[in-house]
Amino acid sequence: MSTGTILAIVISAAVVLALIGLAFALDRRRRYRLRQQFGPEYDRTVDDAGSRRAAEYDLGAREERHEALDIKPLSSGARERYTERWRGVQEQFVDRPEGAVHDADRLVGSLMHERGYPTEGFEQRTRDLSVEHGRTLEHYRAAHEINTLSSSQQATTEQLRGAMVHYRALFDELLSDGDAPRPGRT
Repeated sequence: MSTGTILAIVISAAVVLALIGLAFALDRRRRYRLRQQFGPEYDRTVDDAGSRRAAEYDLGAREERHEALDIKPLSSGARERYTERWRGVQEQFVDRPEGAVHDADRLVGSLMHERGYPTEGFEQRTRDLSVEHGRTLEHYRAAHEINTLSSSQQATTEQLRGAMVHYRALFDELLSDGDAPRPGRT
């Protein structure tokens, strides 16, 4: 074999190895970004999807859908109105715990709607929220589960209290997050 042939083989092999390394690095970077963005929702989606590749495809589709939404900030008046409405829901908990939990669910839905999130079904709501609120999504799921139990009078008062705490976590995040425009939006 001539020196030129050996050199061509070595250079080709080096280029292939560099491309493999680059692909690996880009894959790791994407996985890291998704983990950071979605928080615990990343692992939950991997578990549900059965593979990391399928989960990352799903999370990417969520990002694309979310980008098409018109998520908007709240005015200061709207934030004050929602804060007052939340206080009212909390105050009724002592006398009507189940009613307060149902009202908290409706209030969170109303806040989501006003911010620009679609509210067509619980599963789609969680998917849409996961893009920007992945770290508080478990609160929303837990609250929803207790709200469902409450609808059939199967929730304890302690569970109902927990639901209010869970709803409050997402409510506060949606409320405080609503005062700043999203990056890339005006």
